[in-house]
Amino acid sequence: MSNDLSKTIIQAFSEIAREKGIDRELLLSILEDVFRSMLRKQYKNDEAFDVILNSDRGEIQILHIREVVPDDEFTDPSTEIKFSEAQKLEADIELYDEYPQEVELNSDFGRRAVMMARQTLAQRIREIEKENVFDDYSDRVGEIILGDVYQVRKKDILVNHNGIELLLPKQYQIPKDRYRKGDTIRAVVAEVRRDNGNPTVLISRTSPVFLEQLFENEIPEVFDGIIEIIKSVREPGERSKVAVISHDERIDAVGACVGMKGVRIHSIVRELCNENIDVINYTKDKKEFIKRALQPAEVLNVELSADEKFAKVTVPINEVSKAIGRGGVNIRLASKLTECEIDVYRDVEEEEEDDIDIFEFANDFGQETVQLLYDMGCDTARAVLELNVNEIVRRSNNQIDAPKAKSIISVIEEEFKS
Repeated sequence: MSNDLSKTIIQAFSEIAREKGIDRELLLSILEDVFRSMLRKQYKNDEAFDVILNSDRGEIQILHIREVVPDDEFTDPSTEIKFSEAQKLEADIELYDEYPQEVELNSDFGRRAVMMARQTLAQRIREIEKENVFDDYSDRVGEIILGDVYQVRKKDILVNHNGIELLLPKQYQIPKDRYRKGDTIRAVVAEVRRDNGNPTVLISRTSPVFLEQLFENEIPEVFDGIIEIIKSVREPGERSKVAVISHDERIDAVGACVGMKGVRIHSIVRELCNENIDVINYTKDKKEFIKRALQPAEVLNVELSADEKFAKVTVPINEVSKAIGRGGVNIRLASKLTECEIDVYRDVEEEEEDDIDIFEFANDFGQETVQLLYDMGCDTARAVLELNVNEIVRRSNNQIDAPKAKSIISVIEEEFKS
């Protein structure tokens, strides 16, 4: 092969290899495979050829090594050369010697074959690059990355991270997130998959892992393992709950996470679009853990089922709305955190002067429905109003459907207006 051509090929693909992070030895192996493929197409096999690559000197040498045989015994041009022909090339050659002859790419293969070789090599490098991306980001699952938004689409956002395209789907965006091209974005690597052979890296800002990684980044005691996050649950952009435990009795886990005047937790809250974060001291005492999980509400009593999967929680009348939370978010998160289905009941020993006994609505809803409401813990009208439609449907085991629940709430609200 001409020296200039070999240097051009080596230099071109060495630069690509460096840019794509491909090991030099691997590049040389690919080059050899490509040239051997060319040889097989031209000569049917490559057994009689040596491919010598020297990336330091920028040289590629292909030697066709054939055995010198008598002219009348010549049968295979790929492995043999006639004695008369060999003598013209090397005067002192002898029978049955091995004669190495250098292959010139342009003259022996033609321009078309050389172009095909270049295209094949480029394709192999692209495949390796894809595999490197897949492996690299697979190792980064659960890790926070910092990237730049370069395209905002209806269903997702494309993010540039070190020259690699990452995908932030709509369902992995915090509802309050608003990004424009050029904005910096933080998210956690959630999943790496192959789509039609191409690696797709999905990132997330809604995953509990993102919240936990933010804790690790912002709170040294979490990073050092002194404070351990047992579990975290989220309703992205609304509220989250994080159960923590300290492995050093001198350090208060909640206090360390929140920081002086809330300075540590505030940076995390801002990153999550002002998501409220409840940091809770973990305990193996299930009843106590449920009490803590329902904060900021005060809990008077917890009754657990034998399998500890269901809990009846009693709270003061004025704490019911806190325990349930706006749209039921607090009780849902507490249930997820404790892995226990929680029902909140008001303290029946407390009375309100303007409340109405639920059985006074028997004529409006029917005796059976009123009894269902009472069995759910709604002994008064205001107790019903402390639940939303979904809670009424769930607590009644769907014996009261959504339209009927809406009607019940509407009738009671009108009663208090009159």
